[in-house]
Amino acid sequence: MFYAIVGEDRPDSLADRLAARPAHVERLKALQDEGRLLLAGPFPAIDSPDPGPAGFSGSLIVAEFTSLEAARSWADADPYAAAGVYQAVTVKPFKKVLPA
Repeated sequence: MFYAIVGEDRPDSLADRLAARPAHVERLKALQDEGRLLLAGPFPAIDSPDPGPAGFSGSLIVAEFTSLEAARSWADADPYAAAGVYQAVTVKPFKKVLPA
């Protein structure tokens, strides 16, 4: 089943986000290589694909896991969580409807 992982960045976390990004992306690539990643990306803090120093307000990851507990465990081990980038993380089951 798919699960949506929504990380909410803490204020002024851009430097920590950038430092932890390579390890974060590496974990996402592993999910992709396993065929489990539906989509992933950040929420720009302003209405721009390149928010510059405004940074990001969080991230969305939708991926396949064996259970809600497994998705939460994966999210808890994310480098952004370890670096204190996220002030909150929500994990919910996700049902993909479209595109089919």
